[in-house]
Amino acid sequence: MTSPVEEAPTGPQLRPQALMFAFFGGYVLEERLGPVYSGSIIDVLARAGVGEHAVRSTLTRMVNQGLLRRRRQGRRMHFGLTAPAAEILWDGKKRLWETGAVNDDWDGTWTLLGFSLPESWQRQRHDLRSRLTWSGFGALYSGLWIAPGDIDVSSLVSELGLAAHVKVFHATADEATDIGLMIRDTWDLGGLGARYADFDQRWSTWPGTASGDPLGTRLRLISEWLGIIRTDPRLPARHLPADWPARPAQETFRRIADHTEAPARRLAGELVDSLLDA
Repeated sequence: MTSPVEEAPTGPQLRPQALMFAFFGGYVLEERLGPVYSGSIIDVLARAGVGEHAVRSTLTRMVNQGLLRRRRQGRRMHFGLTAPAAEILWDGKKRLWETGAVNDDWDGTWTLLGFSLPESWQRQRHDLRSRLTWSGFGALYSGLWIAPGDIDVSSLVSELGLAAHVKVFHATADEATDIGLMIRDTWDLGGLGARYADFDQRWSTWPGTASGDPLGTRLRLISEWLGIIRTDPRLPARHLPADWPARPAQETFRRIADHTEAPARRLAGELVDSLLDA
């Protein structure tokens, strides 16, 4: 079955794996479906502009990464979520629909993480910094990282095997500290703000008419939005510029998400063929 590419606005090139996650998170995880027929996945991803070859290679790569599991039934191949992939998707859903991009509820606390690793541990240092960035931390100094709020990093540190080399504190800033300046020095507000502004500028012109493909549009919308908010440390809104573009961008995202939710779910229900048992 072939499908037209949706009429979402032209934007950054989205990785097929990001679109795959958007599909599994929205239409497999929520519906508690079993493994999905590969042909269904090809039909759905075609609506977001991903070709069959890219879909098949992405499925293989995700199996090798432990994110999907393969199951054959007759001549058909089906793909289901693994526990680690489901955990990633539940986290993504929380960021999408619960915490959001604007932090109006900051309680004034910070999480500080200091580490000292042997010079030869370059890989461990890279892994730790990558995970800290993913968790919303910024480098206050080379070995001292900071994030807004009370962040539990125990599992992160434990998984990397670095508990003996890391110290974690929860604190508030002294009145003499210029928090706004600290934020500007620690995080790339210009780059993050530009991504929000670009998203809002392109998607705000989306007409929201009945034409086009709601499923393809929704997959691209969610993939792009997640790509932005996963790099956003959710800094306290009171210490950000008054015209911080995350707020209007989030309003645009939610408007289009609300408009496409029902028709996209109906279309996915027609296209997705899955096994009854997980």
